Amino acid sequence: MKRQLWISLLACTCATSVWAGEPGTTLKPDEIKSAPFRDAKAVGTLGRGETVDILKRQGGWYQVTSSKGNGWVRMLSVRRGEVRKSSEVTGLAGFASGRAGTGKVVATTGVRGLSEEDLKSAKFDESEVKSMEAQTVSKSDATRFAAQGKLKSNIIDYLAKP
Repeated sequence: MKRQLWISLLACTCATSVWAGEPGTTLKPDEIKSAPFRDAKAVGTLGRGETVDILKRQGGWYQVTSSKGNGWVRMLSVRRGEVRKSSEVTGLAGFASGRAGTGKVVATTGVRGLSEEDLKSAKFDESEVKSMEAQTVSKSDATRFAAQGKLKSNIIDYLAKP
């Protein structure tokens, strides 16, 4: 029993340290919040392309340190990893979920084909996120692939508001 407890504590410590000081870059301007909630007090502002250090993740938020302040930023506003030379937005920036405000509201972005039960039982799996991010391609590679397949671009208008 004591050995299992020790292993569990070690696993928790290792899982927490994965996030400590990981570099990130902002994908778009966003506010730095005092807590990981949409309605928390803003303590700073980040512009697009700014460097942050990601300390940890909670729901759909990253706790960060930066030259503009320390606090919480939405996951969708930050790309994990080193700064890229390209201006393209890549990675798994289109999917995150977490508590949106101080109420019991959960915001979910980019989810289709999942049942309510699937969402309730979902767990974060960093290895799956890294696997998905490893399969991204550049815009030029995607354009070349589409040209080889003789695919044509179609612009689709947004649906009208109900």
